[in-house]
Amino acid sequence: MKRIMGIVVALAAMTFATGIQASTGTPGQTSAKPAMMEFAKARPPVGYVQFCSEFPEDCRAELPQQITLTAERWAELNDVNDTVNLTIQPVTDMDLYGVEERWTYPVSEGDCEDYVLLKRRMLMDRGWSAANLLITVVRDERGDGHAVLTVRTDQGDLILDNQVSQIRFWSQTQYLFEKRQSASNPTAWVWLRGDRGGPQIVSAF
Repeated sequence: MKRIMGIVVALAAMTFATGIQASTGTPGQTSAKPAMMEFAKARPPVGYVQFCSEFPEDCRAELPQQITLTAERWAELNDVNDTVNLTIQPVTDMDLYGVEERWTYPVSEGDCEDYVLLKRRMLMDRGWSAANLLITVVRDERGDGHAVLTVRTDQGDLILDNQVSQIRFWSQTQYLFEKRQSASNPTAWVWLRGDRGGPQIVSAF
């Protein structure tokens, strides 16, 4: 069993080291930045304010961790990302709840924010600090609003997404990053600068 687990971890490391591919930047996002840069306070989304009133224990401040992106942590991220993406079926809040916007934990269906909340909760249950798991609002390739989970690590900011199965560095997406939770205060949000990183060199392995 130990040998099998060793093989699994080794394969996870190999997948991480070779599976992340560089993508072209978006206008205004061309600088090489492993992590996003914050520049000003932003208004939290209404749905997030409602979520915090319903689940205040999940909106408490925590100390950030120094996340070294080991093969084990990479495998854990992929497990959570794949589990939620495969378990939850996409549906709009209007179809599910009859309202334009509602952020909550999904059972079997939900929209992009619900995917993010569940992934964040599952990683927190595994010992990850909420300060390293930041709900992030972006604009997708069509200009539509979308939510993803940013995971802050020593290798840079990683993106867990329900529209793309592969975990990527933020700089390897085609999204325009607008705002996200503050790492120091999860009830506060910050605007993000438009600088986008180039191809990342993963040194963990």
